[in-house]
Amino acid sequence: MHSRDITTAIFADLAAAFGLLTRLPVPFAAPRPEGAWAWPLAGATVGAIAAVAGFAASASGLPAGPGAALVLAVASVLTGGLHEDGLADTVDGFYGGHTTERRLAIMKDSHIGSFGALALMLGLLIRWSALVPLIAGGHWGAIIAVAALSRVPMAAIMAGLPNARGTGLSHQVGRPPAKTAILAAGLALAIALASVEWAALPMALAVAVATAGVAASAKAKIGGQTGDVLGAAQQIAEIAALCLAAALI
Repeated sequence: MHSRDITTAIFADLAAAFGLLTRLPVPFAAPRPEGAWAWPLAGATVGAIAAVAGFAASASGLPAGPGAALVLAVASVLTGGLHEDGLADTVDGFYGGHTTERRLAIMKDSHIGSFGALALMLGLLIRWSALVPLIAGGHWGAIIAVAALSRVPMAAIMAGLPNARGTGLSHQVGRPPAKTAILAAGLALAIALASVEWAALPMALAVAVATAGVAASAKAKIGGQTGDVLGAAQQIAEIAALCLAAALI
């Protein structure tokens, strides 16, 4: 591939990453599975904007509690609640159905059930609780590091598991090769190291453990992955990384 073609592919992958994973007005063409390497950059950008909002609130005298809520709100607006929706649908399906077909049907249903509602509430509560000491200590880089690291599980699970439904966004994007997931992990780790230094390593390990857990559960429950599973993986990885960051930093 010529250097001009490589540059064009890089910018196309970046545009697709922001177009797929955020509500930022970035025009993009149909994404290619190899473009999943860029997802941590989209995540880091979301985290950076949310961190700036939190910093501004803190500088104006807002306590850490409301500041943490603001960070979560800004991040959710920037992503359109994409990953939270995946978490709710996945938990509803995995624990509300008794067969693969029924679980997939529940996950596709736009209505939220009690399992999904509980998952959303508990997820937000844990994330908020972990963010409060980070914000109180002025550890803004941790927000960026977590946002980058938590986008790796989506690429890793897509590379490791087949699509369980044969339709939907995950199916349309396609299955990235393993080297793409490795590249995404390396990029996310570099961003995290630059943001929180060596605390990035145990945070990355926590994300890896969370990813393995979600992947194993998805394989057992529905025989593969869907877009909802990917969103759930991001959320669970974010929770794991935030909790570890709050404990270490």
